[in-house]
Amino acid sequence: QVQLVESGGGLVQAGGSLSLSCTVSGNTFSRNVMGWYRQAPGKQRELVANSFNRGPTTYGDFVEGRFTISRDGAGTTIYLQMNSLRPEDTAVYYCNYRSYVENVDYWGQGTAVTVSS
Repeated sequence: QVQLVESGGGLVQAGGSLSLSCTVSGNTFSRNVMGWYRQAPGKQRELVANSFNRGPTTYGDFVEGRFTISRDGAGTTIYLQMNSLRPEDTAVYYCNYRSYVENVDYWGQGTAVTVSS
């Protein structure tokens, strides 16, 4: 079993910054990808950013250089630094973990980000 614990999020004005973190524990494998997805009301869940353990990172097109994903040295915690936030960034942000061994998606409980105009 894999557990994901998220923290961060909240309310911020447009142009402001927020950071999210997510720690994975349990039966994990080193060859994995962790990332953040988001889902706004009435919309599909979409990729925000991915971090391949000891590998590259990828971002959704809408990020446009405003967000940065990173990992700690142990590779079990990821961070998402979000700058220049826009009202359209308002959504519930979900942490995701998937190992190459299991190829199963695990999700955090979600954390709300609200950007006011």
